[in-house]
Formats: sequence, structure tokens, C-alpha cells
Amino acid sequence: MRSVISLNRDWTFYKEGVSERVNLPHTWNALDGQDGGDDYYRGCCYYERELECPVLKAGDQVWLEFLGVSATAEVSVNGHFVGRHEGGYSAFRYNITGVLKVHPDQEKNTLEVVVDNSANDRVYPQKADFTFYGGIYRDVNLIIVPETHIALDLWGGPGVKVTPRLTKGHADILTEVWLEGRDNPKDGQALEVTIWGDHEAVSRKRMSLTGVSREAVLELAIENPHLWQGREDPYLYTARVRLLEIGGKTGDEAVIDQVSLRFGCRSFHVDPDKGFFLNGKSYPLRGVSRHQDREGVGCALTREMHKEDMELIAEVGANSIRLAHYQHDPYFYDLCDEYGMVVWAEIPYITMHMEGGRENTLFQLRELILQNHHHAGICFWGISNEVTVGGVTESVLENNRALHALAKEMDPGRLTTMACAFMLDENSPMLRITDVLAYNHYFGWYSGELEDNDAWFDEFRQKHPGMAVGLSEYGAEAVLKWQTGKPERGDYTEQYQALYHEHMLQMIRERPYLWCTYVWNMFDFAADGRDEGGVKGRNNKGLVTFDRKQRKDAFYLYKACWSKEPFVYIAGKRYQNRAEKTTVITVYTNQEQVELYRAGKLEERQRGSRVFRFSLDMEQENAIMVKSGKDIQDTAIFYKARTPDPSYMLPVLGEVANWFEDIVVKDDCFGLEDRVGELVENPEGLAVFREFMAVYDSRKQGAAAASHMTEEQRLKTMRSMSLKELIKRTNTPPEEAREWLARLQKIKK
Repeated sequence: MRSVISLNRDWTFYKEGVSERVNLPHTWNALDGQDGGDDYYRGCCYYERELECPVLKAGDQVWLEFLGVSATAEVSVNGHFVGRHEGGYSAFRYNITGVLKVHPDQEKNTLEVVVDNSANDRVYPQKADFTFYGGIYRDVNLIIVPETHIALDLWGGPGVKVTPRLTKGHADILTEVWLEGRDNPKDGQALEVTIWGDHEAVSRKRMSLTGVSREAVLELAIENPHLWQGREDPYLYTARVRLLEIGGKTGDEAVIDQVSLRFGCRSFHVDPDKGFFLNGKSYPLRGVSRHQDREGVGCALTREMHKEDMELIAEVGANSIRLAHYQHDPYFYDLCDEYGMVVWAEIPYITMHMEGGRENTLFQLRELILQNHHHAGICFWGISNEVTVGGVTESVLENNRALHALAKEMDPGRLTTMACAFMLDENSPMLRITDVLAYNHYFGWYSGELEDNDAWFDEFRQKHPGMAVGLSEYGAEAVLKWQTGKPERGDYTEQYQALYHEHMLQMIRERPYLWCTYVWNMFDFAADGRDEGGVKGRNNKGLVTFDRKQRKDAFYLYKACWSKEPFVYIAGKRYQNRAEKTTVITVYTNQEQVELYRAGKLEERQRGSRVFRFSLDMEQENAIMVKSGKDIQDTAIFYKARTPDPSYMLPVLGEVANWFEDIVVKDDCFGLEDRVGELVENPEGLAVFREFMAVYDSRKQGAAAASHMTEEQRLKTMRSMSLKELIKRTNTPPEEAREWLARLQKIKK
């Protein structure tokens, strides 16, 4: 019978000649990968620990299991190299029986792992808008199994595939089991598969292994199966697979090895006109994307942290999660099943296509599928994200086609998908590769107006009426210290983020054909190359802050639209000192009626849906309470200020917004109110724009994909942007901005 021993404690970690004692999970970039400084370490580090001599029986094998090492790992035991793994997000195992010292009188065993997260041209990811943490950041185990056992060397998977197939009135459960050890199992050995539900066996089958080599297939059935119904009823069965030794004359049985997997019975499909269906019923996917890191911890999350993330996602009312942009912790996939989350799971084939990385993408997809095939929540395999930023070449097309073909070969019951960069041409052959597709759109944040989201999808549907399309990313940044009564695009205020999402929710409601929609992102996350919104090293698009301690206003907007838990919430609590004579109090709720009180006096009662706005003439102190019914309420306090509170304004934007006030602008020449699209139509203007963007690219800031955009793609994102906004969004220093304006003022329109 197998046994599992945790190896998470008592490691010695070496970085640049300095050692320290650490426990796992661990990353060496927990701080420098989040601060936006120049100290983000990408290179080789070393981990070492002793291994106690395990107690073994004759024929036993000893395996090392790593659940996640980023990004490349070389493993040695007692000085013997046992394996190299390329890919920072999946599990892998090595048989170390032959190099292990197993006698008590021998010296202790030594385990050494060389971990490397440095840049290269073959292992994904290498270019993306998030931090590539280095380290052994998930669990490490020692697994002891008998000589013949359920496979441990099958791409890091459990050695068992469970595939439920629903037909009318019952479910067929195809169970595939792979064995290792001997060339053939011994006579007298058998496999037994039992399906458990509600603490009782609902189906069982056994087969003799006489004459069986490495793979066995057992077909079981469940009559009137209890379906996995997403958030409403995420019911799970357990498949217990046992390898048995059956005695000759006595018939006694001994369990040699055992693996248990949970799975769910469900069907799903996507209709190009009506969206996603679960078990034959319309089930609009309204979800969030998630990165696996958090402040001060990096990617080395504990189980408690994973559980907290899931509880926050459940609280906001999402029914689906895009697990971006890589394979997540095995425990989190378990949580998705338990909480009824429909999952888009993907590999880190992202942003930059590498000619030498094709095999690594196939390798990581094979691992993703075999390690997670049994999960009820996973309905989509994502094969790539924005890999056309550098252009649609035949190599890019071939790589994506190979990934789609591999996914369909390994798991024909699930759908393939990809996330397309918004500048990808709507007639590109990329759109025809996967079963369904989705776009990442940021109109109203990076470029264009909010209404451009509506227009783009309307136009796409008109051009491609039979194609299933979704919205794989959308979002806007909010830094909680920035507050305003007059939100505008690019100000990084909590108010603009909420306003952005109000529009997007309405846009989505009016387009039921969108098979998925995913907010980018559920949580703020680290992107060490960023310097935006006055916060270095971070993407601030989350509905929840990086430390998970504060829910932003937009969180409650989504809760009002998605959650059934009764609540009311006063938005703008952090905008406490208000200089406007008449202020607007915004309330988010899933109730139909809201009453607003000031100092205990009823000011106004409204009926509506989700978003309520109350205009209030400001007094010196305004103690506000909103109620719905007797027990549902929220409170806030606002003060009348003589002048706008400077602590609410992003300093850089404040300077850039005002530096030109004393300059006389010539109307017949290009100025701040002109659009980028107008400027680049002028040859002199195009030259200035190119020079400006070259200076911007030389700085360590902005979206990571920027340097891989063609000029045509970049202009497509910026055409509607005013030159004033361009200067603000690129954090151009005031004196430098003056010089650029002076040059623009010499170019006649």
C-alpha cells in the first residue's frame, strides 16, 4: 500500500552564495518580484535537504513528487542526477529507488534541486504582464509504493482517467488505469473500481489482470446519476481504484495500491446564439480571472490562502473562473469542483511566440490534461493567450493547431478555446482553430470609449453569425487611495473602475450570445515591470486588493448582479472629504428598494435594480445610512470640504494635468486635445509619435506586451486617445511633456 511523506520542512536555500533555512512552499521573489524595482532576481538558486532512510519492503519503490517548481528544475539524490523538468506550474515525479541509501547504518540521503527562472527561448512563459516567481513554491512529497503500482510516471498525473458520459437515465463511467513496475502484473492480481456517492457504493467492477500489460479499461454505470449542477448543486462522486492481490486457495485479498479521484456527472455545450449550457439548461458564464499570488507571499500560497481566494470568488457570486495564465495548484482545482465553478484551464503559451518553444507548449498541455482530467469543473482547455501580438505567422498558426489537435485527441469531450488580443484581425485564420474563442478587450481603459465594446461585438457578430465568441478579459485599474467625484478614464480612481464595470455589465446583459465573460482580475497581482497608478510592480485591476483585505466598490457591484445573498452597500466610502456642493451617493444592492437616511432622517426612497444614485446637498457632516427592509443596511460618513482633498489625487497625473496651464496654444498646430489618429496622418506628426513611443518603451513601465506590438497594432489601440491623455497615461514628466508639446506646436494641421 502506498504511503506519502511530506518533505516541506527543513530545507537549506542558497542564493548567490548566501544560505538560509526555509520551509516550503517558498519563492525567492516574494518581495523583489512585486516592488517594481531593479532587483527582480531571475536566475539559478539551490535547495537542499536530508532524507531519512525510509522503511521499505522487498520490491518497494520510492518516488519524489513535486507539485510546482518555477520554472526549470534539475533534481539530484546523493549526487546522482535523476531528472530535469521544464515548466513552472505542473506536477512531476522521479523514481529514486536506485540511488537511495536504504540501510539504517548508511549515511543520510541528500536531495538537491537546482531551480532556474531566468530568461530563455524555449520554456513558457517568457513575456507576460505578471511576475515569473522562482522557487519550490508548492508541496514536495516522498511516495513509497510496491513494485507493481498504479502509474506515477504518466506526465505527473494520478495514473487513472475517469470519464463520465451521460445518456438518458444513466451515466457510463469509463475508467482507464495505467500500471507500472513489472512488465506484466502477476497472476492473481486484480483491479477493482468502486464508485461512491453519499457514503455508499453505487457501482463496482473488478477485472483480473492475468494477461494484462500496462493499461486496463473498466466500464461502469450509474443509474439515475446525481448531476453536478454548478453553483446550485456541485455534487461529486468518488472513484476508488484498488490494485488487489488475491490469495490462491484461501481467496484472501490484500490491497497493494489505491488511488481515489472525485468527479462529477454533467454535460455541457456552447450555442453560438444562446451561450453556455450546463446539463441542457442555459447557464451564462459570469466569471472572474485569477492569478495565484498575493502581497508579501508571492506564489507560495498555503491551503488557507487558496481557500480564502475561493470564498471571496464565491461571495461575489461568480459561477466560473478563468485560471490564468497557467496550471494552478491541484488543491484549487478541487475547490473549483466543490464550489461548483466552471473552469477555463490553460497553459502559459502567452504574448510571445517562441520558435523554439513548440514542444514545451505541447508538453505543458499534456501535463495539464492528464493531471486534471477528472475535475468536474473544467469544461475548457485554453491553448494560448494573445500570442498574435507579434503577428500571425505560419509558425503561430501551426503551433495552435497542434495544441488543439492534441487536446481533442486526449480529451474529445471538452472544448478548446483561446484568448485573442483585441487587435487580432476579425478575419484571421486563428479564429478557426479552436472549438470556441474569446477576445481580451479593454476599450474604455487602454483605448477607445466604453461604447466601443458594444460596437465591436455587434460588428463581430454581424460578420461571423455562426461563431461562438466570448469576452475573456476586461477591466480597469483602481488604487484605493485615489478618489474623485468626477471619474474619467485613466485616473486610476475607485470611482472610474466602478463606472467602467457598470457599463460592461449592461453591455454583457444585452448580448446573451457571449458564451463567457471574465473580469480581469479578481485580485490585484504582481507585474514587476509595471509602474502605473502610483503603484510600482502591480496590476491594480482586481476587485479585491493584493493582500485580500479590502473589497473595492466594483466588487459590490458584481455582488449586486450575481449574488443571492441580501445586502446593500454604499459606494465611495473612501471618498470621505467631498468639495462638491451636491454629491451623489451610489448604492449597490440586489434588493429592489432602498431608503437613504441622513442623521436618522429619511431623505429619499427609490425602487430600481442593482445601481441606485441619490443626489444630496452636502452639510458639514453627513452621517448616511441606507436600508432595504428591516435588517439589511449599510452606513458611511462624508464631510463637506472647502477645496478638493489633494490626498485623493494621483500626484503624477495632477502635475501632468496642470503643467500646460501657462502655455499659449496655437490652434492651427497640433496640441493636447488632438487625437493620436489625427497626428499620425501627418508625416511630421508620425515621426514625433514614433520618437515619443521609443522613449516610453525605454522606460520600465506599462503593459508587458507593448514592445511586441507592431506599429499598426499599437496605433489601433491609441487612435482615439487624445495627446493629453497619452502624456498622462505614459507618466511623462512635466518638463519632458513641455518639450513634446513645443514640438507639436511647430507642426501645422
